[in-house]
Amino acid sequence: MSRPRRLYRGHRADSFHPEDVAELIELRARERTFDGAYSRTAVGCLSFAVTVLRLFDRRLFRIGIVYVVLAVALYGFSYLRGRRSRHDFADQYLSEKPPIVTQGQQNKRIFGRPFVTPGWHVLGVFLTVLGIEIGLLVLIFTVGFP
Repeated sequence: MSRPRRLYRGHRADSFHPEDVAELIELRARERTFDGAYSRTAVGCLSFAVTVLRLFDRRLFRIGIVYVVLAVALYGFSYLRGRRSRHDFADQYLSEKPPIVTQGQQNKRIFGRPFVTPGWHVLGVFLTVLGIEIGLLVLIFTVGFP
C-alpha cells in the first residue's frame, strides 16, 4: 500500500520552489519558529547533559543521563512536528475555507494551511517533560553527598 502523494503546485515535494520572496520568508519563519523550537531546546538539554556528565562528580551521572533522555525525546517530537508541517503548502490545502479576516489582516496573502499545533503533540511533550522533571527531583533528593 503506497502513501498518499502530496503535490505542490502539481509537482512532487522535492521539486517545490517558492513563488516569490514573501512565500520563502513565510516558509523560513514557520520552520524557524515551529519546527526549530523543539530542536533548539533539545540541543540545550544535550549541552547541559554533557556539562553535567563531564564537569561534575560521578554521583551526578544519572542526572546527566536523564537530560540525554529528555534531549532524545525532544528530537523525536521535533521530527514528528517537522513531518506534519512539511505538508502545509500542499495543493490539497489550497482549497480550504479562507480564515476569518480580523483587524490588521486585510489584503494579506494566505500561505498554506493555518498553523495549528495538534493537542496530542502538546500533551506528549508536557507528559514527557513532567516525567523527566519528577525523575530529576527524585534523583536530586537521593544523591548522597558526604
